[in-house]
Amino acid sequence: MAYNLLKGKKGIIFGALDEKSIAWKTALRCHEEGAQLVLTNAPVALRMGEINKLAEQVQAPVIGADVVNMDDLKKLFEESMKHFGGGVDFILHSIGMSLNVRKGKHYTEIDYGFNQKTLDISAMSLHRVLRTAWELDAINEWGSVVALTYIAAQRVFPDYNEMADAKALLESVARSFGYHYAIKKKVRVNTVSQSPTRTTAGSGVKGFDGFINYAEKMSPSGNATAEQCADYCVTLFSDLTRMVTMQNLFHDGGFSFTGISHAVIEQMEK
Repeated sequence: MAYNLLKGKKGIIFGALDEKSIAWKTALRCHEEGAQLVLTNAPVALRMGEINKLAEQVQAPVIGADVVNMDDLKKLFEESMKHFGGGVDFILHSIGMSLNVRKGKHYTEIDYGFNQKTLDISAMSLHRVLRTAWELDAINEWGSVVALTYIAAQRVFPDYNEMADAKALLESVARSFGYHYAIKKKVRVNTVSQSPTRTTAGSGVKGFDGFINYAEKMSPSGNATAEQCADYCVTLFSDLTRMVTMQNLFHDGGFSFTGISHAVIEQMEK
């Protein structure tokens, strides 16, 4: 059901990889709610060709950008503003990549060169995006930026590896830049800490099925789906949440505040 929450709004969606991705689902929901979009991803992701299917569905151009390349980001925002005929109202940052996880490096033996790239791509890319928008005055007053994160930033999930550090840094960037952007243009910056979700990227984490099953048993409402996360992002892009900023918002069916559940107790007693 559509409510026209984003009618007349314009946004950039980073990171729609395939139909499983939260960014993909969010783009669809934003389009349903009346938004005009620009889709972007890294050149290597664009070569997979999947994003073109989404572009047709939401009637949006695809503009490639490497999020660690400031020239690419400048070009992305300039072309987006030209396409829209003005500034943007919202941005979704759905970007994460761990070289150490890909290479099978345990957290206690990470390659620090890989780690620097992981932090740059997965966390400091948010700073780069916000800085570029800031310098180009690309986000309209009362705009909204949402970055996707995970509770491993606050709690230990051993196999989440260095991505836990990246998410902690991502959340810090959102708070710090969110302060300055709120003062400048009432732009709000938040992170959404989503339930473990079966995306192509998430499934690459060792023991991911265990993550999913445990969270499902721990969460009073169950795990939040990618579609439900998309719904939540829509509310954060809308004018209904103008005073919500610098927050890490748990969207996890109550997992984050549940100490133990009956389902887990029963499982442990078997």
